Amino acid sequence: MDYARAFSDALARIHSEGRYRVFADISRTRGAFPKAMRHDPEGVRDVTVWCSNDYLGMGQHPAVLTAMHEAIDKVGAGSGGTRNISGTTHYHVELEAELADLHQKEAALVFTSAFVANDTTLATLQKLLPGSIILSDEKNHASMIAGIRNGGGDKTVFAHNDVVDLERKLAALPRERPKIIAFESVYSMDGTIAPIAAICALAKKYGALTYLDEVHAVGMYGPRGGGIAERDGVMGEVDIINGTLAKGFGVMGGYISGSRHICDAIRSYAPGFIFTTSLAPAIAAGAVASIRHLKVSGLERARHQERARTLKRRLKNAGLPVIDNPSHIVPVLVGDPVICKRVTDMLLDRHGIYVQPINYPTVLKGTERLRLTPTPLHTDADMDRLCAALSALWAECPVSLEQKRAAE
Repeated sequence: MDYARAFSDALARIHSEGRYRVFADISRTRGAFPKAMRHDPEGVRDVTVWCSNDYLGMGQHPAVLTAMHEAIDKVGAGSGGTRNISGTTHYHVELEAELADLHQKEAALVFTSAFVANDTTLATLQKLLPGSIILSDEKNHASMIAGIRNGGGDKTVFAHNDVVDLERKLAALPRERPKIIAFESVYSMDGTIAPIAAICALAKKYGALTYLDEVHAVGMYGPRGGGIAERDGVMGEVDIINGTLAKGFGVMGGYISGSRHICDAIRSYAPGFIFTTSLAPAIAAGAVASIRHLKVSGLERARHQERARTLKRRLKNAGLPVIDNPSHIVPVLVGDPVICKRVTDMLLDRHGIYVQPINYPTVLKGTERLRLTPTPLHTDADMDRLCAALSALWAECPVSLEQKRAAE
């Protein structure tokens, strides 16, 4: 076996399809987000970041940074072990209490990332519920798909946000069979929002458990940042909520929240929880500070929504193909991986604007896009520069999905 050739050929395929990914080497500038420094062979340059998932800029918030510094000074760097073996610090206990309170659940369980939380929880649920079947939205995140696959049980996929299709599939299953409906609140690439109340009503009607991924909503929606389910008044109808500490809350880590028995069962059986070193205490402390702040402050959420609406309006007025949606996600359709990469390279090199191209497998082939994420800290001047740069580049690289189809 020529191992080197196998790896080389695999990389060559990605290059030939125009979707080889290059990491931008940047350093965020404390106190000046969304500004950052780009490091490359030619030196260091100022850039403006337009693709960060630090949606509210909480990764720069003084309360968060202070809490993290204090934790390091008090207890040091790492946690020292898995949660079972010396890695459960008081910071982790406080964090899980804050998360349970945020979602008005009995308990919460913190993981090293939301990907791990989804993967190991959905896999473990299938082990704990023999004979169960998962009904999964067709646009669920890769972490949910991985967890469903790793559980080894039966699954069926329902059309995106389609409660008619979901009910058709539920009605075809035996009433007594364990069923788990897995879906997201805000879908991060298209920006669509799930009809949570309707899905929960179907779950109750057909005896199903609900598993809701609120990763792109926690911190940013609801009176206290509890997500779309809190905004819509249906948190109590959802059995298990998955969330992240790395987006709206600006730090890192993931979690689930639910009943005491569900969280305890996952804690006791999930390999992705049992065998992983816990988050550093400083990270847990920063997350606690961020959650506590956003529970009482609506300023960041209000500004965030205004910035997203403003950017969408300005891009549309410039004639750019923004994909309409009701959330804060601002996708701009390109429809070609090579052109998508070319546009983002020119944005960075010519204009000091950092946007990462989004291509397959994150989105379907032919729907490649720019995914813009305005924050409360992006100014009107930042938007002026972005809109002007994109308008110029669209004229220079006029390829869209519709144009490709017409040419074919």
